[in-house]
Amino acid sequence: MKIDNNSYGTLALVYGISAALAALLFVFVKRPVIVWPSVALLLWFCLWQTFFFRVPRRRYDSDVDDVTSVADGRVVIIEKAFENEFLKRECIQVSVYMNFFDVHANFWPVDGEITYYKYHPGEHFFAFKPKASEENEHTCTCIHTAEGKDVFFKQIAGGFARRIVNYAKVGDKVKAGEQCGIIKFGSRIDMFLPLDADIKTQLLDLTRACETVICKL
Repeated sequence: MKIDNNSYGTLALVYGISAALAALLFVFVKRPVIVWPSVALLLWFCLWQTFFFRVPRRRYDSDVDDVTSVADGRVVIIEKAFENEFLKRECIQVSVYMNFFDVHANFWPVDGEITYYKYHPGEHFFAFKPKASEENEHTCTCIHTAEGKDVFFKQIAGGFARRIVNYAKVGDKVKAGEQCGIIKFGSRIDMFLPLDADIKTQLLDLTRACETVICKL
């Protein structure tokens, strides 16, 4: 199982704190009815965190005009929206919400060139709230495809997310289906797509990054 490159430090901290807590339980509590269930819970937490920061193997098998989901999760918004940071035009916004148990590694949705990237510090409201898109900590990335289309997306931190990782660099050529970053804990992805895009998903649909086609350009 592959672990996200930027998450080894987090996992080391989780394992270290869990081991210290287990040691304290054995030394000071000494009541098996409390110690062993608590140690089992700490072990479960370590395993869950390892699972959480994994980068799954996904089979990308889409057409060149397909835009695939950046993240695993559930579609919570499909609507027209004005993208006012870089594109400066009306788009179709498709938002995917990730809960604690979804894979939080993110993947490029199309092939193309990075034409814009910016990190925005901010608040940590729950990611499903509309104002989270503008007020929460987030990143913005735009990919320009060989066919002349722009796909813009935001990684948005949630109420518990405290770190966003994005590998985008302006001028880089990227390939759909490869990892573009990770958001640590509950969060959301907003995708801004051309108005003439043929949307292939519906509200409340579950998505799998690299595999679920959000739209055709």
